[in-house]
Amino acid sequence: MRLPRRPRLLLPVAIALVAIVALFFLFSGIYTDYLWFDATNYTSVFSGVLLTEIVLFLVGAVLMVGIVGGNMLLAFRTRPMFGPAVFGGGSGADRYRMALDPHRKLIFIVGMGLIALFSGSSLAGQWKTWLEFVNGAAFGKKDEQFGIDISFFMFDYPFIRMVLNFLFTAVIISIVLATITHYLYGGFRLQSPGVHASRAARIHLSVLLGVFVLLKAVAYYIDRFGLVFSDRGYVHGASYTDINAVLPAKNILAIIALICAALFFAGVVRPGGMLPGVSFGLLVLSAILIGGVYPALVEQFQVKPNQQGKEALYIDRNIQSTRSAYDVQNAEVIDYNAQADPTKVSAGGDESVTGVRLLDPALVSSTFEQTQRIRGFYGFPDQLDVDRYPGKDGKLVDHVVGVRELLGPPAPQNNWINRALVYTHGYGFVAAPGNEVDAGGLPAYDSKDMPVTGDLAASTGLKEPRVYFGENPGSSEYVIAGGNPKTPQELDYPVSGGQTGQQNTTYTGKGGVPIGSALNRLVYAAKYGEMNILLSGDVNENSKILYVRNPRERVEKVAPFLTLDGNPYPAIVDGRITWIIDGYTTSNAYPYSQSESLGDMTRDLATDRRVVAQQPQDEINYIRNSVKATVDAYDGTVTLYAWDGNDPVLKTWSNAFPGTIKPAAEMSPDLQAHIRYPEDLFKVQRYMLSRYHVTNAAAFYSAQDFWNIPSDPSQGNQSVKQPPYYLTATMPDESEPSFSLTTTFVPREGPNLAAFMAAGSTVGKDYGKLRILRMPSNTTVPGPGQAQNNFQNKFSGELGPLGLGQANVRYGNLLTLPYASGLIYIEPVYVQTKAGTGQEPYPILRRVLVAFGNKVGSGDTLDQALEQVFGGEQQQPNTQPEQTTPNQANTSALNTAISDAKKAYEDAQKALQASPPNWDEYGKAQKRLEEALKQIESANVKPTATPSPSASPSASPSASPSASPSASPPATATPTPTPSGSQPGGTT
Repeated sequence: MRLPRRPRLLLPVAIALVAIVALFFLFSGIYTDYLWFDATNYTSVFSGVLLTEIVLFLVGAVLMVGIVGGNMLLAFRTRPMFGPAVFGGGSGADRYRMALDPHRKLIFIVGMGLIALFSGSSLAGQWKTWLEFVNGAAFGKKDEQFGIDISFFMFDYPFIRMVLNFLFTAVIISIVLATITHYLYGGFRLQSPGVHASRAARIHLSVLLGVFVLLKAVAYYIDRFGLVFSDRGYVHGASYTDINAVLPAKNILAIIALICAALFFAGVVRPGGMLPGVSFGLLVLSAILIGGVYPALVEQFQVKPNQQGKEALYIDRNIQSTRSAYDVQNAEVIDYNAQADPTKVSAGGDESVTGVRLLDPALVSSTFEQTQRIRGFYGFPDQLDVDRYPGKDGKLVDHVVGVRELLGPPAPQNNWINRALVYTHGYGFVAAPGNEVDAGGLPAYDSKDMPVTGDLAASTGLKEPRVYFGENPGSSEYVIAGGNPKTPQELDYPVSGGQTGQQNTTYTGKGGVPIGSALNRLVYAAKYGEMNILLSGDVNENSKILYVRNPRERVEKVAPFLTLDGNPYPAIVDGRITWIIDGYTTSNAYPYSQSESLGDMTRDLATDRRVVAQQPQDEINYIRNSVKATVDAYDGTVTLYAWDGNDPVLKTWSNAFPGTIKPAAEMSPDLQAHIRYPEDLFKVQRYMLSRYHVTNAAAFYSAQDFWNIPSDPSQGNQSVKQPPYYLTATMPDESEPSFSLTTTFVPREGPNLAAFMAAGSTVGKDYGKLRILRMPSNTTVPGPGQAQNNFQNKFSGELGPLGLGQANVRYGNLLTLPYASGLIYIEPVYVQTKAGTGQEPYPILRRVLVAFGNKVGSGDTLDQALEQVFGGEQQQPNTQPEQTTPNQANTSALNTAISDAKKAYEDAQKALQASPPNWDEYGKAQKRLEEALKQIESANVKPTATPSPSASPSASPSASPSASPSASPPATATPTPTPSGSQPGGTT
């Protein structure tokens, strides 16, 4: 029964509508990508990648369809004139042919379309391989086996393998589909006895098989060069067996494959299956015996009985190539006769230790959060960053820094208007010197609050504190800013008093995509599935949509050829908050170099805690920190600087995208002052140097001097690598301290310290210089785990009272640095209120622990701890904190002030917990608390010095975090003061 006319018309209309919608969304994706790249001034990357993908797609699709489709058509056109009858009757193939033949054109078109789609997509995905091949720069260095420039292995060899794989795929599919076509249309029959084929089918398939074997001959020849990546031997790279057995075998197999290909081609003129059968058997037999059995025999009976001697040359090649590929060939190993007895050294010569960073950026993040977030919709990253800025005396001091980013609107106000139009950005740069705290153990901020105040903010000339682009872009994937210059509606920062309780602003930056036109609003509404973009009256000709706001993702989008460091960090550069991201060129095609997983090499406590981005598990054997990238936190401007202009891989990508990477000479002096050695590169290098500091092949084979990266001592028995630490230290051969990235090594067997490594992180002649201080074998220097164990054993009685009641003791980063002809360990100890106490816990610095050799010290300050270790007899730890009050009168006044503070704090909590909260009583209690704190400070004694365990830090007002009330008070409510005078955390 035929369908009525109208329903028959609905089907093509529906198909057309679906096609139009699909094409519109495809257009929207491509067009919005273009708009984004155009706004960032990187359209050359967008057009270059897109054009390359389109060309490769078309080439792959046309070639595959031409080869496969052409062979199918040839098989169909050469079918027997009289069909299956030529072989004496029909067969099971007749039923299939009769069913398919009426639809053969449709089947052919659909099949070729699918093949074109998959093959084109596959080849388009290899755009990086193509661009490296056509733009490859020479290394100027030849490999040791073939004498070919390394660029051949890095850029040419992968492309040749890609072409061979494509051709192999095309020929195999052609053989399969041509065979099916010949079978269906009577070209051959599977009858007893044997196979009966027409002359056309026999010739066609013989040629195809001959082409396949000919490709195999080419592949055998090309495989010779792939031996430099072999993992057969003791190390990666061509081994003794590869060079003396596999390499000759590949040459022989290539010749045999040529002979076999000729035999297949001979089947064109000589009927019968003898020649194809002989060639196929010869090919398989030679591949098994020559390509498999012979190398295995050489490995088993020549190499294994004397592996050290046989592999020595190839181990040496691997050592040299690996050190070069990972850029550790210039690492300086210094035999360091470290002293372990503090009575035999003079501690007065190195002043850099007294200014060492004590604030742990991973722990004090919550302290920043509670004392500087100002409102609950702001926050800081889980791990802060370390940079250096001038201190009060003008000298550079290690600082712990972070930006106050926007988390999103409060839950009751979490609607589209607030997410996209009002809560658009974070605000402020918060920093504290790493070597000091205030009287309450809190960071001594020199850049803080909203608007930003402090000595650091003034000295750096910070003029744009707004953060539209950051690591935590908030609850919205995008924001629309700049729409109302006359009536600003973007929340700038909250203020006390006034009718609105907030200061508003309007975005005026050059970043973002203009969204005023109807077309742009339409495509972005489609992109995000949000009709408000199209309908909202707040979106006008001045509006810009900001998205891809994470600095790392932003750089990754404009430079897809780079691997990026997992930890971008903010800095004040030329008066603006700027994100700095390190970019790497990586490869897994450097000959003879050891290949390892990037994710495994960079894994440590920081990545396990996910406070920095984890690297992919892709294996690499070459890495360079070739690019320094910056992202302006206000307008999102991305700038790429060629940090390693001699890197051939970077030269290759610069050829592919000319003008996208600026020379390092264009960096401003202010930016260069904040450049530091990248963490992930340092992690990779320390991973490799744990073995490749050994440069003698025999010693490398025995592995007796291999090292391990120590486990982080704060994790107990968990085997998690200790992360490297940024700190300012003085190396033994230096007269001045320098900012460095440091780590330690322990032996493969044993907990003692094996070596200390530092990388210069200040731009200059020593930037990137790797120095390794190797410990003497005849002196036992404790490792990090042993130092931590000594701390906990010696001072458990002293530190125990700090954790009484509702408080926990937390150990900060265990720093290791050269000091007084030895190595010293310094560890801060924090006290943190337990969760579930009605307060939001954050750590407060209360003790500093120091160890030199087996002697340890503890003090309220680093100087006190150093004096215990180096000045006179070491004091025995007490079971209670040391009494530090100067006289009884002072003690009495202190105790009275503490009691008053506790009472005021308790009254404030009761007022907050009332329903509704009693804000009058809360304000009065706050005033009494402030007066009590002033009395404590005037007593000139720290509250933590009281000997009474009952006055634990959790109960002391100065050590207690500001309570966050369950109900938000009015904007005029008086905030809870802290000893530093900073504004409290939580919602006030």
